[in-house]
Amino acid sequence: MKIYNRHERKIQAPVTDVGATLDTLSGPADQLWPGDNWPPMQFDLSLGEGARGGHGPVRYRVTEYVPGRRVVFQFEGEGLTEGLDGRHFFEVIPRRDCTLIRHVVDADCDLRTWAKWRVLIEPMHDALIEDAFDRVERAVNGGCVKQSRWSPWVRLLRRMRRRKASKQTRAH
Repeated sequence: MKIYNRHERKIQAPVTDVGATLDTLSGPADQLWPGDNWPPMQFDLSLGEGARGGHGPVRYRVTEYVPGRRVVFQFEGEGLTEGLDGRHFFEVIPRRDCTLIRHVVDADCDLRTWAKWRVLIEPMHDALIEDAFDRVERAVNGGCVKQSRWSPWVRLLRRMRRRKASKQTRAH
């Protein structure tokens, strides 16, 4: 089965400004990743080819990094990425009157993994990426044209995840 998920946002700012937010990814002054509401993106090395890590149970490694323009991550096939054969990436693209930031997931998987993606992972992923784009827009423009909102399904999934984590913490 195929998973292809693409998010784009036009941002009214120069490509250099938007690209600079990409370069902060997973660093101490990260302006892209919404680590205040989602598991932080962390790597064993600074952002660059060969760095391994991920966010929460999503594991990947950096296979390409073009500063200010593009970072590509290959799924490691463990944690929530077990069963996924593919990649995800951020890219910053200059347009005539704005800058486009894009995130793509492109992977193959079996039916079970695809169903898990569609019901549980994709809604959370979509909310996370829109939160990330909000952060970029705030970083370069001081605010968002239209703040993203979590769906009731995402809020329920997050509540269920917190309860599960709380029960696991009390059990140990």
